[in-house]
Amino acid sequence: MKSAHRGIFFALLLCLTNSSGAVDLVVNGNVPIETLSRSTVRSVFSMRMTSWPDGVPIQVFVMGDKTRLHASFSKEILGVFPHQLRRAWNRQIFAGTGQAPAKVDTEQEMLDKVATTPGAIGYTSEELINEQIRKIAVE
Repeated sequence: MKSAHRGIFFALLLCLTNSSGAVDLVVNGNVPIETLSRSTVRSVFSMRMTSWPDGVPIQVFVMGDKTRLHASFSKEILGVFPHQLRRAWNRQIFAGTGQAPAKVDTEQEMLDKVATTPGAIGYTSEELINEQIRKIAVE
């Protein structure tokens, strides 16, 4: 019995090890932010925070609800399920108080949009650091 528990523990640990760091939050290279709190990231991706501290509008890019990357981002970074995020967007749309983020179909399209859109934010599974896109830390 104890060895079965130990096996389950190591299997869970392996899953957590493989999933951590799999998704990075990225911004357009001109966004003057180095780190964001988890609650700020939630505000941005729930479309409640619409501009950066310097006044530049935030352009949020996401992938479809059923993609692996979006599911990983929602769970690991935001701490919510994709359907919960979708429900928040729908409430704002139907209430006339907000809109949904821009949807992209591929990770490459996400990277291209974030690189070329001022104030853009998105996520990636690739390790990417250059002058057009920067990874930012989530506290």
